[in-house]
Amino acid sequence: MPLRDHFRPPTTNFASWEELHGLWPGIMAVRLNSILPPEYRSGLKIHLGNVVEVDVAAFELENAGDPGSDDRSDSALSWKAASPTVLLDTDELTPPEYEVRVYDERHGRRLVAAVEIVSPRNKDRADARDAFVSKCHALLQQEVCVVIVDPVTERSGNLYAELAERIGAKPPATAGRAIYAVSCRARSSRQRHQVEAWEHALEVGAPLPTLPLWISETQYVALELERTYEETCKGLRIP
Repeated sequence: MPLRDHFRPPTTNFASWEELHGLWPGIMAVRLNSILPPEYRSGLKIHLGNVVEVDVAAFELENAGDPGSDDRSDSALSWKAASPTVLLDTDELTPPEYEVRVYDERHGRRLVAAVEIVSPRNKDRADARDAFVSKCHALLQQEVCVVIVDPVTERSGNLYAELAERIGAKPPATAGRAIYAVSCRARSSRQRHQVEAWEHALEVGAPLPTLPLWISETQYVALELERTYEETCKGLRIP
C-alpha cells in the first residue's frame, strides 16, 4: 500500500499527522520485539514539548532470557540488507564533543539503535533543525545506529543532508528530496572512521522501504517501514 500525504487533503480529512506520529513508533517497537534476539528489547521515548521528538530505540540487555525458548520464525529474519553507500571515510570522524548522559546501570541497558521519525516542528526553524542534527550526530559518535524517517511533505528541509554536512561528508543522493528514509551507522577500525548509509527517497503513492537496523557490529534486523506503516494506518482507519 502506498505512502499517504499526511499533511494535505484527502488524508487530513480523516486524521492529523499527530495521530500517525503517535501510533507508528509503538507499532514499530512491537514489531521489532517480535524479531529481535532475546538479549535485545525495543522501547519508546516520546517527548512532547516545543519540539516533538518520537523515537524507537533498541537496547541490549545484560540478563537475557533463554535463547532456546525463542520462537521467531518470520520472513523478516531472512531479509538481507543491500550493500551500503559509504557516506564518509576519514581519519577523524568529527572533532570531539562533550556530553553527559546518565543511564540506570541496574538494568544493564546500552543504547544500540534509534529510529527518529521527523515531525514538522523538527524542520520549521533553524534551531529545531540544529537540535535534531546534533542529537543524531551525537548518537553516531557513540556508534549507535540512527534511522531517520521523514514523511513531512509540508517542509522542504532535509535533515539527513544537514547531518552529512555536519560530519564533513558530501551531499547524499537524497539531499534534494523533502521526504526520505535512511539508516546510518558509524564504524571505527585502525584509526579510520566510516559512516555507512542505506538511503531511500520516499514518494507519496509508493511503498516504503525496509531498512537495516544495526544492533551490533555484525548483526542487524529488518526495520519494516511499509508493514508497520500499513498497520498504523489500518489501526487509525486511514484509507
